[in-house]
Amino acid sequence: MTDPHAYHNNPSLGTDADAPEDAGEDVKLRSRDQRLALQGEPKCVICGRYGEYICDETDDDVCSLECKQALLGRIAKSLAPSGNLLPPKKIPMADECFYVSDADNKSGTASKASDLRTELDIHVKGDVVAPVLSFYACNLPDKLLHNIEAAGYDMPTPVQMQAIPAALTGKNMLVLANTGSGKSASFLIPIVSRCVIHRQQYVSVKKKPLVMVLTPTRELCIQVEEHAKMLGKGLPFKTALVVGGDAMAGQLHRIQQGVELIVGTPGRLVDLLSKHEIDLDDVMTFVVDEVDCMLQRGFRDQVMQIYRALSQPQVLMYCATMSNDLEKMINTLAKGTVVISVGEPNRANKAVKQVAIWVESKQKKQKLFDILTTKKHFKPPVVVYVGSRLGADLLANAITVATGIKAVSIHGEKSMKERREIMQSFFIGEVPVVVATGVLGRGVDLLGVRQVIVFDIPNSIKEYVHQIGRASRMGEEGEGIVFVNEENKNVFPDLIDILKSGGAAVPRELANSRYATGFFYGGKASKKRKNTG
Repeated sequence: MTDPHAYHNNPSLGTDADAPEDAGEDVKLRSRDQRLALQGEPKCVICGRYGEYICDETDDDVCSLECKQALLGRIAKSLAPSGNLLPPKKIPMADECFYVSDADNKSGTASKASDLRTELDIHVKGDVVAPVLSFYACNLPDKLLHNIEAAGYDMPTPVQMQAIPAALTGKNMLVLANTGSGKSASFLIPIVSRCVIHRQQYVSVKKKPLVMVLTPTRELCIQVEEHAKMLGKGLPFKTALVVGGDAMAGQLHRIQQGVELIVGTPGRLVDLLSKHEIDLDDVMTFVVDEVDCMLQRGFRDQVMQIYRALSQPQVLMYCATMSNDLEKMINTLAKGTVVISVGEPNRANKAVKQVAIWVESKQKKQKLFDILTTKKHFKPPVVVYVGSRLGADLLANAITVATGIKAVSIHGEKSMKERREIMQSFFIGEVPVVVATGVLGRGVDLLGVRQVIVFDIPNSIKEYVHQIGRASRMGEEGEGIVFVNEENKNVFPDLIDILKSGGAAVPRELANSRYATGFFYGGKASKKRKNTG
């Protein structure tokens, strides 16, 4: 029995002749007999249900014999007479005048690149290759191009146009772009490409990890790994997920079996590296996602500890918000870092319509209930952000009791299994409202979510920008409702700035507040104060 995906703990599904006589009892015959997959679990490549088995012929996850046969039939049809994959479909280019490459005349290339960057609101600091308008301009492996196409990417987003070719050159990069702009694919596509090329050039029995990706939350790790597996399907590219909540023994075994990519949270990775010897000498790319969060919170020492265990890899850093202090810290982590930004950093996603409502703390629950029970205003699925774990539990229960709408809470104290089940229920529509702490505020791709409600404004305006950004994916329009009152006075100046930059109305009480200028908090207005004594 083969088990190329050891961490799945799923048996191989050989030919029908190899199946046991009582296969009807041990092996699911039909797709409908299989349960739905929870988040983080292997999914059937045909129907998306729990991929309990692995097809021996293809190494793909399948849920039943029925889907195995469908998979083999699909592969047979997709093969050309020579037995090779059909060439990927070329996408017609409408703006050939902006289609640039290193082979172009240098002055012409610079001019075209500048024009394209201006049109797409791309800004660069440092020596950066020209952006591209097609994935095919990046000299990616054919199979990767097939996977990109199968994932639904017709054209790269602006951040992908610039970041993918730049990452392929091996430069250290800091990439700033709005939430939902396609940042994950902008580092995963070059990662898969470089790993595949490396494995083809350096054949080795013992496959050491080549890339390490750090993210601040388990949910984001799961999402990144699933995305990576989709892009690396059918290629010499295997992944390992290293997060808390799952057994470390299984994660260690997976790495020891040979993987190209490790995706993990800093705490669990430090724990793993301190207790077990893992050879990281071949790691050539180190990715820090949500880097502003990772280097400013308690993660910083852990990130630096992991980085020091590597042998001078390419460093790729991604986030939606930035500060001067953070930029200085980044330069100490990776000198000569190229900075790529799309749009304005620290600004709310323009695709999200912000609605600020002044409401006193005692009335916030009732205002929330009013929104959820008004057909015109309630746009499920909805994420409601609160400031504490206890608050999430209490508010979810209150919503269910008061409105009859099923709501569940999600936060860091819940087990990994619980969090996966909650997110699965949310994604398939069983639960229309999730009340969350900041655990869902960073990077997590909340598919289908077009409305978020910030019940408790976070202390950092950057966290607010990330939270409302969950209402938009790849530029699709969404709505972010925020409750505000005098208790949030420490963020008044920044909140007003964010609302105005997004074209949102500023509540009269907020605009007229004596805290709105930052005068009482050492803001810019405080410099105008004169000594009257």
